[in-house]
Amino acid sequence: MLKPRNSLLPVILLSLCCLARAPLCRVEAAGADPARRVAPVPHSGLIESVPAKYRERYLAWKNDLLSTESGRVQWEAYTSNPRFTLTVVISNDDRHGAGTGSYKWSDSGELVAATITLGNRIDEGYPNPIYYPVMYSLAPLSESFPIEGHVLAAAKMAHELGHVKQAASTSGELYKLQNQLMPVYNQTLLSNGRDTHDKRLTELAHQMGGTPVQIWENREYWGEVNAMLYLRERFTDEEQQRAFFTRVRRTVELYAKDYAERFELVTQ
Repeated sequence: MLKPRNSLLPVILLSLCCLARAPLCRVEAAGADPARRVAPVPHSGLIESVPAKYRERYLAWKNDLLSTESGRVQWEAYTSNPRFTLTVVISNDDRHGAGTGSYKWSDSGELVAATITLGNRIDEGYPNPIYYPVMYSLAPLSESFPIEGHVLAAAKMAHELGHVKQAASTSGELYKLQNQLMPVYNQTLLSNGRDTHDKRLTELAHQMGGTPVQIWENREYWGEVNAMLYLRERFTDEEQQRAFFTRVRRTVELYAKDYAERFELVTQ
């Protein structure tokens, strides 16, 4: 889930990272009124539900993503996957942000569907540096190297594809358990005076494999790594790439030091 504005920790604690999944490629020209939109018949492949008025800009964002090998490989993996459905939706809500959710797993535990929702102006608005060190680093980079809006939008799309990838590599039971217990943890934390040593909280964290903040960080930083894979190929000018990597490293050092290794693997 991508939020363009700075967010405070209490807000994060009260929020759940809602992720989604869904991939043959079919583009639907959605009507202007979402309430009257007929739900597509479930099928495998890639469904792009894009209102006609946003289609041109969406295609520009998508084409920029597909201009890189990493973007093409991931996208084509969903268009040709008969066991998975990825749905991409353009929304008027949270215009500069994006999110992934509506995950579905098969009885055998395989992720079979997800939905990526993109704001209609994701080519604007830079996310905060705490959870989005890669995309945040594009903003100051523009002082020396102009960054076109569709590059930012494609990076946000890559970030969301990273969520899909990460969810597919996670046990469906664990993922659902985390989403179920995170609100319980947060409510308990707020009601006990924010005592993180409360035995109820330590037990919940043990069941989930971490605190809600740790789970959030892990999910978001994998999304950022995927965005960085796209940007590493997108910036063909060596000086521009070097300046970008330097700023990412600096931001990671400030806000995501415990996760630096996963970013270093991309910048090497």
